[in-house]
Amino acid sequence: MNQEKVIVIDFGGQYNQLVARRVRECNVYCEIYSYKTDIAKIKEMNPKGIILTGGPNSCYEADSPTCSRELFELGIPVLGLCYGAQLMMHVLGGKVEKAPVREYGKTEVFVDKTSPLFSDVNETTICWMSHFDYISKAAPDFRIIAHTADCPVAAAENQERNLYAIQFHPEVLHTQEGTKMLYNFVRNVCGCSGTWKMDAFVENTIKEIRDKVGSGKVLLALSGGVDSSVAAALLSKAIGKQLTCVFVDHGLLRKNEGDEVEAVFGSNGQFDLNFIRVNAQERFYSKLAGVTEPERKRKIIGEEFIRVFEEEAKKIGAVDFLAQGTIYPDVVESGLGGESAVIKSHHNVGGLPDYVDFKEIIEPLRDLFKDEVRKSGLELGIPEKLVFRQPFPGPGLGIRIIGEVTAEKVRIVQDADAIYREEIAKAGLDHSIGQYFAALTNMRSVGVMGDERTYDYAVALRAVNTVDFMTAESAEIPYPVLQTVMSRIINEVRGVNRVFYDLTSKPPGTIEFE
Repeated sequence: MNQEKVIVIDFGGQYNQLVARRVRECNVYCEIYSYKTDIAKIKEMNPKGIILTGGPNSCYEADSPTCSRELFELGIPVLGLCYGAQLMMHVLGGKVEKAPVREYGKTEVFVDKTSPLFSDVNETTICWMSHFDYISKAAPDFRIIAHTADCPVAAAENQERNLYAIQFHPEVLHTQEGTKMLYNFVRNVCGCSGTWKMDAFVENTIKEIRDKVGSGKVLLALSGGVDSSVAAALLSKAIGKQLTCVFVDHGLLRKNEGDEVEAVFGSNGQFDLNFIRVNAQERFYSKLAGVTEPERKRKIIGEEFIRVFEEEAKKIGAVDFLAQGTIYPDVVESGLGGESAVIKSHHNVGGLPDYVDFKEIIEPLRDLFKDEVRKSGLELGIPEKLVFRQPFPGPGLGIRIIGEVTAEKVRIVQDADAIYREEIAKAGLDHSIGQYFAALTNMRSVGVMGDERTYDYAVALRAVNTVDFMTAESAEIPYPVLQTVMSRIINEVRGVNRVFYDLTSKPPGTIEFE
């Protein structure tokens, strides 16, 4: 990633990943760092621009996240968003205080089009506000360039120093011209040329892998999902038969998925690599027995994965590297990038045990968002069917079963999910919904089937639309389709007497249940 970059400094805002994602949509590479990052390290990175995120605090309180005045004196363009805007004003001599009227949601904003930030933006535009503090007085030498009915300083600038402050959130889709504003900042104000493209990423990554691995051997955790598949393709192009892909069937896959993965990647598949399938269902069920807490389940599954890989490595002989399909949202959500709270541990990031018997872990997709992974997959020539396969979490059905995992519960959710996916495909909706699956709740309730009382489980259906998997909205599935799915699940899946449809967006929920 040794090219022009913009860095996002995270103050704990919920949209920090979206900021980075929107910058990358402008073909500019972007990474997220904590506000605690030393100023010397920021100088060393030599970014073309810096963006300060939102956050839940009040910048004028003593223990709130802050930054030094020096950050604004580096000669690097800085854009502050929401909390970041307030902090910029506060540090540079403006005034921030409790707003007399809190703004939340879609808000009409009046902008000054003479600002380079608002070039080609309508004079009146709809933006997403989310603040209870406001900038009551801009810092000295700053010019107010936007306002709302209740917010006198919705944006301010010091063009001479390339410092810009925006009270609203241009990164969210609800801000109608937000992408245009961010483009204006990174491409026009920062002067980025926009060289971050997938073909360049693929070419550079293949070269980096070759240089790093040399004549060593690599073991890849292959699940058959898009992340690990793209990682396998990258490694295969780079080092060929030095790569061994180990597919662990942990008994938590979708119905018939183990055989499907083997058909694609095994000896008769299209990829030129060494493929090993390990059937470890009973081993994982045994480890998960009696465990109900989601984080513990993830940690157990992650550790057991590593143990299986270590064992396979010993059978193969000397293996120098472990490769994984970790992607950027995994890193950030696990609390390893930026300042946001840990949302959940990912089995291939936060779930790793302390001791791993490999020289190093290779994660070629660690810097990519999900849609970027798909683009690079197509660039590598992976079939569309595989690239756009329904996303599936590393811990598998272990986190789509609320509470304890048992073989019986796995059967229930596998059968229910297969019916759901089959009916979605029959209705022609499989390409118009971002992600959909069935999960097994831990709720049991009374029902009546065949004139007899039942006391069985409830299945929850989930379907969301999303671009980057950072935010998601519930998909609108036609009611007759849901009725058919419900009827089939209750009639065909033993142990289920209720079916729910989950309407929750992300945030506040996550896409997966655990």
